[in-house]
Amino acid sequence: MQIVDHGRVSVGCHVANGWTVVEATGEMDIFTSPMIRAAIIKLLQDGHRHFVLDLCPTAFLDSMGLGMIVAITKRIQAHQGSLRIACADQRLLHIFSLGGLRKSYAFHDSVDEATREVPRHNGLGRWPRPRD
Repeated sequence: MQIVDHGRVSVGCHVANGWTVVEATGEMDIFTSPMIRAAIIKLLQDGHRHFVLDLCPTAFLDSMGLGMIVAITKRIQAHQGSLRIACADQRLLHIFSLGGLRKSYAFHDSVDEATREVPRHNGLGRWPRPRD
């Protein structure tokens, strides 16, 4: 299901094994981040709690995009939800490292890997402390 379709970004979502997979295709920047954030907040309001943010098709991520991910993480945590990130692109992963967030999230190389296990209750209970 397509939830945002704009020239610089499109966001779609589907459910897989109890996870709401949000796929961001294009750029995640100062212009597009508010649209992505609003789409995820709407999904939370509709009852979705456990998310995989699929950054595999994301071409660009800047500090505003990273800030938006932190903001939605806080929202998801407030709803006792979970967030995993699917991303194998070393350029994008480096941005998380520069922001000091590489160890704070569960990263997976693909959506299939991220959704292999069903969500556990309150998967963000320890966030933002680094993962072991």
